[in-house]
Amino acid sequence: MTAAKRRDAPAKDEPDVRAAGGVVRRYRRRHGLRRTELALVHRPRYDDWTFPKGKRDASDDGDEATALREVEEETGFACVLGQEVGEARYRDTKGRSKLVRYWLMALPGGVSGDGFVVNREVDELRWCTAREADKLLTYEHDRVLLAQVRELRR
Repeated sequence: MTAAKRRDAPAKDEPDVRAAGGVVRRYRRRHGLRRTELALVHRPRYDDWTFPKGKRDASDDGDEATALREVEEETGFACVLGQEVGEARYRDTKGRSKLVRYWLMALPGGVSGDGFVVNREVDELRWCTAREADKLLTYEHDRVLLAQVRELRR
């Protein structure tokens, strides 16, 4: 089994690792139409495209705090927490079972989302339509999450 397939395999029971992240949205006008764009991050360590997320720290006061902290660390944006949209269970690169909970997030007022600065974990951030994100995402569990987000919009 390849490392990518192992990582995408579902994890059962209580996870070894708890993590949280966000599906960060912004709205743009293009050709007179309002369109929703989602933030995807590229992590050079894994050479993957995914939603911003990360492991819970002992100092985090719950999964919501983890999600907000990790999104800010990876994107540079102190986002506004919205509703929870889903979770992913899989095996990480070390073979540990991992549970990641996700929330919709919005940029704070007056922030365009264009000011991304490369950091130690993320070397690129792309704003994508849902269709573009579906093609760019590396992992199937992220595409499942994307489908859940799309369903909320209906």
